[in-house]
Amino acid sequence: MRVPRLVVHEQLRALGRPGAVGAGLLLLAVGYALFGLLPGYHAVQGMNARLASGSAQLAGHASGGAAPVLSDGRQLEDFHRTLPTQQDAAAVIDRIYVLADQEHIALARGEYALGVDPKTHLARYRILLPVSGSYPQLRRFMHGMLEELPALVLEDVDFQRKQVSDVQLQGRIRMTLYLSRR
Repeated sequence: MRVPRLVVHEQLRALGRPGAVGAGLLLLAVGYALFGLLPGYHAVQGMNARLASGSAQLAGHASGGAAPVLSDGRQLEDFHRTLPTQQDAAAVIDRIYVLADQEHIALARGEYALGVDPKTHLARYRILLPVSGSYPQLRRFMHGMLEELPALVLEDVDFQRKQVSDVQLQGRIRMTLYLSRR
């Protein structure tokens, strides 16, 4: 059904300028509701549904009734296989010293403590290394460690200068190396 242009023009003229502006604002409001608010409303509804399912899953894990969701039952085993073993710990620590040597960083004698994480049953090798070097060297060293040794976690970094004008930093890096207990 086609409305002739002349009829629309006569109806707008009968409404007057305030009526035409009101009709235009009404059309604008309907367009905003359809194209602006409705998609946002659907997005919020989807997030609420995901939140409800996540809360239910979390409650199931907290009560001990539900097992963790694993894609094919091997995801955790695959993760443990990617970690270095306890026998490889010396090689990994040697790699840390090689990375430090590449950046010309002086590593003093560190402190090492081996323990077992009771929740994950992984071996944890806590390492505290006193370091000395320039800021760029230390930064490249830490990035290199995290890149090459994904089982290594930096826990604390503490650097100090004796004087503001000093280029060399003195400090210590505390990290944990997670190891598989195979």
